[in-house]
Amino acid sequence: MGFFSFAGRVLFASVFILSAWQEFNDYGVDGGPAAKALRPKFDVLTGHVTSQLGLQVPDIEIKQLVAAAIALKGVGGLLFIFGSSLGAYLLLLHQAIITPIVYDFYNYDLETKEFVQVFVKFVQGMALFGALLFFIGMKNSIPKRQVKKKTPKTKTI
Repeated sequence: MGFFSFAGRVLFASVFILSAWQEFNDYGVDGGPAAKALRPKFDVLTGHVTSQLGLQVPDIEIKQLVAAAIALKGVGGLLFIFGSSLGAYLLLLHQAIITPIVYDFYNYDLETKEFVQVFVKFVQGMALFGALLFFIGMKNSIPKRQVKKKTPKTKTI
């Protein structure tokens, strides 16, 4: 059972690690293609937050947001492989922040082809979020091993 658990964690984390590696290689001085794709979506989200909630979103360099996403995916994925809850929490944080921004199905009309494609990606991101919650729940529900002290045997004479 231990091998299958490890193999499952490796396969699951490979999604995040390979994505982080690709974004790291494409990063460059301007944040790469990820920053270019994220900028308009982040601006729309900022506009929604400002108009709907009345909150002013601080200026965030998209390049730094992409760097943080790379770090969360890379470090979180590596820690997750070794069964760390911290790795799962880092990946959970990444999914909670990035998924609603990148897969903004709420900005499309229901009848458009783009809506369906973006909504499917959003649901896949939420499935990964759910799997991480499941891992954390299972990790916390399994009791930790306790070392039992052997009671010394009494000597009979």
